[in-house]
Amino acid sequence: MLVQCTMDLLFYYRSLGLSLMIENFPAGDIAALVYLWNPLTIITCLGYSTSPIENLMIVLSLYGACRRLVRLAAFGWVMASHLSLYPVILIIPLVLLIGSGLDTPPRKLFLQPKHSDGYKKTSFSWRRVVLFFLWASAWALYVLLLCGISLKEYSGLGEMFKRTYGFILSVEDLSPNIGVLWYFFAEVFDFFRDFFLIVFHINILFMVLPLAIRLHHRPCFLAFVYIAISSILKSYPSVGDSALYLGLLGLFVNALADMQFSFFLFSGYLGTLLLSPVMNNLWIWRGTGNANFYFATAMAYACFQIILVVESVSSMLNHDRALKKGATTVAKKVQ
Repeated sequence: MLVQCTMDLLFYYRSLGLSLMIENFPAGDIAALVYLWNPLTIITCLGYSTSPIENLMIVLSLYGACRRLVRLAAFGWVMASHLSLYPVILIIPLVLLIGSGLDTPPRKLFLQPKHSDGYKKTSFSWRRVVLFFLWASAWALYVLLLCGISLKEYSGLGEMFKRTYGFILSVEDLSPNIGVLWYFFAEVFDFFRDFFLIVFHINILFMVLPLAIRLHHRPCFLAFVYIAISSILKSYPSVGDSALYLGLLGLFVNALADMQFSFFLFSGYLGTLLLSPVMNNLWIWRGTGNANFYFATAMAYACFQIILVVESVSSMLNHDRALKKGATTVAKKVQ
């Protein structure tokens, strides 16, 4: 009976157009290839940017959490947050990964066998989570101690926080970049500057909890969404940030196989990335354009990133609904 129901479920997946395990692409290999051969990654390395170091720390934290290596996950998260501040929001998917393991189908659908006649749900390991916070605290204190020793002659940790996190949060440098905040704060009145600083920074925090509630069963995908959102809304984004989340997107190539507007998004990314240096050259070097030329490409780039996040989340939820429907059908036949 169980074999027949399993065959029915596989047939149901085929009818939905979902790929079977034997037909799945090696998602890990695809993610590695997308990141390593991505032109954005190559450009970042050629520009001697520190983004690859930050990306390495984020990947280390995710790898450690997926493998439930608490010390490695805590080290990667502390270092990534120390370098860029925005990876702080990854604490939620990291805790979910360490506590409950890798992505699972939604809620009570697929249960682990306990006995031949019963099932149990995957338990959440609070012990590992507590160890993670203890190790994160230890690594943070160690990093602060080293920074305090090395910066003792330069006003200490207070000056470090002012020149790093304060610089990120206050958006003092309005040099053109691929983001949109530089243009906005160059045009806004100083009287409203503090208000809009709060609005833009808190906008990221407003998205954290709703996404965590809706995607708590897929912490790896949740981490991808958080990284993509922070790369859109951060004060000083770079193409290295986009290279990271585009590489992580390859991990979900099977679940997002039916994502809409794929060719449109690919063309949009390609077009904006080709036009951006051209518009920058016309404005900065040749003087035949103005800031609106370059800002238009930055706005288009941000819009395409938003569409990518929205479509990927929608496709993942549709994929989960299909799994839920198929699992419910099989459960009824088993009963």
